[in-house]
Amino acid sequence: MHGAIKTLTEDLAAIRTGRANPALVERLSVNYYDAPTPLMQLATISVPEPRSLTIKPFDAGTLKDIEKAILASDLGLTPNSDGKVIHLNLPPLTEDRRRDLVKQVHTRLEEARVAIRNIRRDSHNDMRDFEKEKLISENDLRMGEESLQKPRTG
Repeated sequence: MHGAIKTLTEDLAAIRTGRANPALVERLSVNYYDAPTPLMQLATISVPEPRSLTIKPFDAGTLKDIEKAILASDLGLTPNSDGKVIHLNLPPLTEDRRRDLVKQVHTRLEEARVAIRNIRRDSHNDMRDFEKEKLISENDLRMGEESLQKPRTG
């Protein structure tokens, strides 16, 4: 369940809003020597202004590969390169883009809910099977079911 929540958190961080955030591009897959590599392993990503990102590759030879990956992504951003650094300017959000973001967030949230429901159902079925095989007692089954139903924070 923690894995599903962590994935949701990472997905939500990667959604493009009106503010620049390094999480927007740091997991972007770049073709580096024929191997998909996350951008955060190839470059330093900084936020010099609220609406812009600066990407400085560790190896200048990866500049074109990073630009291609940004253009191929679904971010809708156009990289500006000066030969050493890539600048990404985030345009202000339009009303249509805001509606799309809300739909995206709802979709990802529902996917996380379904994943957690499936995990809980599988855990519950496993506990029942253990009880049938006499690996745990009825009391352990009841305590496990109660534990599974309790919401956890943190």
